[in-house]
Amino acid sequence: MKKVSFIVLALLVVVLICLLVFKINQNKEERNYNEENNVSINENIENSEENNNKNESEDYNMKLVISDKEYNVNLEHNETVTALIDILPLDIKMSELNSNEKYFYLDKILPTNSSMSKRIEKGDIMLYGDNCLVLFYKSFTTNYSYTKIGHIDNLIDLGSSDINVKIIK
Repeated sequence: MKKVSFIVLALLVVVLICLLVFKINQNKEERNYNEENNVSINENIENSEENNNKNESEDYNMKLVISDKEYNVNLEHNETVTALIDILPLDIKMSELNSNEKYFYLDKILPTNSSMSKRIEKGDIMLYGDNCLVLFYKSFTTNYSYTKIGHIDNLIDLGSSDINVKIIK
């Protein structure tokens, strides 16, 4: 009877050891699987963020074509610009005002965040009120408030007549 009890006890110990080893290996495999998947998830998140930033920057461009010359606009990052980009392309006739600016009243009301600039620089593109697009071609001081849209470097003097402007993405 002692031999049978000893054999049963030994078999029970062996089975318990086997179960313990099996459970340890199973936990290791789960940890390795989770670590590998976390890396994949992190890589997917990073790739997704890069693609979103790339798509956002591609969609966040604006150009003006004036007298067959194309100008890139350095855009502000605000709700006004986003709303303006959404209604592009535009083919407009901008009217002359004050021998320093061209303006056009949009059909759409845009969100605003106006502030008094004090100084307008040649090449500034602003929104006056909530629908008047203004392109300044000379620098000067002002007491008026505008919402900033962007700036064109190396803008030429646009003269004193009305101009046709294409605004594209």
